[in-house]
Amino acid sequence: MKKEYIKNAGKQWTPAEERKLKELAKGNTPTRVIGLELGRPEGGVRSKASELGVSLRPTNQPPYNRRKK
Repeated sequence: MKKEYIKNAGKQWTPAEERKLKELAKGNTPTRVIGLELGRPEGGVRSKASELGVSLRPTNQPPYNRRKK
């Protein structure tokens, strides 16, 4: 498996990258896709989102514990 997309792993986040993270998270973009867009590992995206108070949970899906009747 190639890891070329992780070109920014371990580097400081720029304000532009932080804005892009917020924008993509707001649009319900999956964490893996955000990582690919920013050239960051998924764990790094989750960590930065947590640090910024950005939720990565999809807003367009019902909670997993609900069942349709």
